[in-house]
Amino acid sequence: MKFLSFHFAVALAITLASGCSRSTAPPMSTTRSIVTVQLNWKAESEHGGLYQAQADELYTQAGLTVAITPGGINAPIGPELELGRCQFAMANADDVVLLRNEGVDIVAVLAAMQNHPRCIMVRADSDVQTFKDLRGTTFQHGPRPYVEFMRSQGLLDQVNEVPYQGSVAPLVADANVVIQGYSFSEPLLAAEQGVEVRTMMASELGFNPYSSVLVTTGKLIRENPTLVQQFVTATRTGWQNYLTDPAKGNALILADNQQMTGATLNRGMKELRKLARPDDLPLKSVGQMSPERWSTLVEQLIELKLVDADKVIASDCYNIDFL
Repeated sequence: MKFLSFHFAVALAITLASGCSRSTAPPMSTTRSIVTVQLNWKAESEHGGLYQAQADELYTQAGLTVAITPGGINAPIGPELELGRCQFAMANADDVVLLRNEGVDIVAVLAAMQNHPRCIMVRADSDVQTFKDLRGTTFQHGPRPYVEFMRSQGLLDQVNEVPYQGSVAPLVADANVVIQGYSFSEPLLAAEQGVEVRTMMASELGFNPYSSVLVTTGKLIRENPTLVQQFVTATRTGWQNYLTDPAKGNALILADNQQMTGATLNRGMKELRKLARPDDLPLKSVGQMSPERWSTLVEQLIELKLVDADKVIASDCYNIDFL
């Protein structure tokens, strides 16, 4: 997804086993706080935990009145947080590092997807079988760190790179076009238009930042840790419920994004569950983050010269105290 550039423009534009019963709601609160959440893209399954928490009234029971603001290409995550127009937002872990490099006081507090859904989509009738076969194709993508990682591996030599248009239409029309996507979304949208695709996961290259990351500011954590705890707890329960039965959450997603279909959301759940619970991760552990993963990510972005080692410390990028 979905930011404008890696530097100045980024800051400006930016358990239970499967099948067990739904998680219980947080205790009822007698006070109410108003919370706004900025999404990093149009409402989709990657935001399912938020919508499920809303549908299950988990925020209400936690004493919160929550408004979810859909995003899009160049969603202004950084500015909205810095200006206080939202208290929380959704991002990818690499966005957190890039924004901190620009001086934005952004902190991850929950990571719903342990493995990143980023994929490169090619038509099934294409000759492209692996990343090494991209030579000669037209690759539609946004200015994302995974692209720089691919470039560092020599995978974009003699590839025609053009901006991502936010649609699967170019791939549907031309077998020589490959596009970025999320494995539980765009491949299914192409299939709905009668085109079968192959997906190549960027995580298989060794670049695998957390995705569907809930972020806030260090300032809010310092000044109102109770609010952060309330929101994280309700959202984490929302994710646990969404991964168990997403029907209510999907209904709200469809209300906010009429370009998405219920069939696509439902078919994508199998893939999404694999990303959120790899290796049969217990349901109660959904949302967890590890210092090692964050350290690896920061080191990779430093090596790619996308961030300055003097500006970003891995331990400042996340806070696991609320999980």
